[in-house]
Amino acid sequence: MSGTDRDPVGGTDRDPVSGTGRHPVGGTGRHPACDTGRHPVRGAEQNDDVLDDYALVRVPEHARCSWLSVAVQRFGQVSSFQQFLVGAVLGFGMSFRDAVIAITVGSVMLEVITILLGIAGVREGVSVSVLARWSGFGRKGSALVGLLIALSLAGWFGVQNGVFARGMHDLAGGTPEWVWALIGGAVITVITVFGFTMMAWTAYLTVPAFLFLAGYSIIDTLAGHSLADLMAAPPPGPAMSLAEGTTLVSGAFILGAIMTPDMTRFNRRPADVVKQTLISVTLGEYLIGLTAVLLAQAAKSVDIVGIIGSSSGLLGTLVLATAILKINDWNLYSSSLGLVNSVDVLIGRRVGRRAVTWVIGAAGTALSAIGIVDNFTDFLETIGVLAPPVAGIIIAEYYVVRQFRPELDRARAGGTMPAQTADWMPLSLVCWAFGSAVGKYLDAGIPAINSVLAALLLYIAAGKALMARRASSVDVVPLAETDLTKSGG
Repeated sequence: MSGTDRDPVGGTDRDPVSGTGRHPVGGTGRHPACDTGRHPVRGAEQNDDVLDDYALVRVPEHARCSWLSVAVQRFGQVSSFQQFLVGAVLGFGMSFRDAVIAITVGSVMLEVITILLGIAGVREGVSVSVLARWSGFGRKGSALVGLLIALSLAGWFGVQNGVFARGMHDLAGGTPEWVWALIGGAVITVITVFGFTMMAWTAYLTVPAFLFLAGYSIIDTLAGHSLADLMAAPPPGPAMSLAEGTTLVSGAFILGAIMTPDMTRFNRRPADVVKQTLISVTLGEYLIGLTAVLLAQAAKSVDIVGIIGSSSGLLGTLVLATAILKINDWNLYSSSLGLVNSVDVLIGRRVGRRAVTWVIGAAGTALSAIGIVDNFTDFLETIGVLAPPVAGIIIAEYYVVRQFRPELDRARAGGTMPAQTADWMPLSLVCWAFGSAVGKYLDAGIPAINSVLAALLLYIAAGKALMARRASSVDVVPLAETDLTKSGG
């Protein structure tokens, strides 16, 4: 890229081909993710970046989208069928008042983590696994982060597809579960292969459809019940403590919070992240979660598929289809981004996000079709213990310790990627292990939040101490300055 045409991440959005600030194709200066067509051809590598949704590089300014196009996908994630399941469990074991408190506490904690990670994503324009390279983990450490995300979300893609297949079989009847699994997995894989653009259009269609269909079904199910009586009624099932309820709320979306940069790198400004998070998480948690609480109390059951489908088999089928469709594509998408980063780091070979998506989608679909993914749930919950500390370490490094921020800031201003860091950062591995242990073995509090805070606080304390020690060393400081100069600072 020439010195006169700065990368739009920190520059002018002036196209070198047309010589104007407008994109020559479609006239808007935007990328296919914003519905206008390809950026001008600047070589095979740039075209690969476009097709791969910038899997390993910054999303340039011309590829950024309006906050609404990102917000509707975030809302689609939060207002998912999983939120119905969580709300139903809360309503079966808690009073309405306690369920409100659990959702409130869990949502606030999730919003803080989501906003902080999301702002880092929009500033740097990279996925969470790539961001991890310069946010405490190092190159090979980021590969571990990518593998964790890839394995976790690919597994949940298969599990969700299995839920879809079972629900469709129960509601529609006739067609075997494995056929529904193949259909559902194939549709979502094709959507995800085409990336952010197709996923945005899917959300535009499925989110309103889901809300309309679910709303109609909910009104029908709650007809004849007094809302005041339901809100005052005791829980119909075994009692659940407030700590258990809050843990359920926060734990259900912690992976969604961690993968936030994968989505917000397409935003244009940090304010967009704040708006879409407050709106989507608040409405998603309260609108869907509390509605499910009332449904569980009215039906005295946690079988949300049966509850919603009880009024109409066709209606229930459509609700289930739209609910799964608008979240499972993001499970597959973020899984592919994580694996692309890991392959790039560990093997030194760039693989296409689309090809990786085909492979993961086919594997997850096949496993859900033969029912093996049902046995993965316990395993996925176990490795889920490893996920929360990643958020704590990235937030601590990016906002507080800031060891790598000068290099990130210089690279962003120049429209480039930062110089490569060390392969391993021992401090992050120690904090990662410590946070995971706290989350698993500390009985008090909320495990996911305990894990995030433990890793965050230890990284801040140890990271600040190490940086102060290096700053006081006469020999280390000149060497650091020399290294930064060589890297282009």
